[in-house]
Amino acid sequence: MKREFIQFRCSIYEKKMLKLKARRAGLSLSEYCRSSAFGYNIIERLTPEQLERYSLLVKYKNNFKRISNMFKKRNLRISKEVEQLAEEIRKHLYNFNK
Repeated sequence: MKREFIQFRCSIYEKKMLKLKARRAGLSLSEYCRSSAFGYNIIERLTPEQLERYSLLVKYKNNFKRISNMFKKRNLRISKEVEQLAEEIRKHLYNFNK
């Protein structure tokens, strides 16, 4: 149970930025400040638009991988190019998760 109270001074701009970052992370201002002070990893929540784009990228990666598998026996060059594109999307998705 949290019973102690701590205050600190900041400018109006700093307070607005702290509130904005806390809202993006889905935390209250006090939870955000505590987490930040203790050095915890604070992850911003994704907006519905970002989630939609992320799922679209996953679909594209899967489709390009399927296309690459289709061309493996017929045209090896096209297969390699499509596979490379799917790999680039996969790397981007991996970095997106971090």
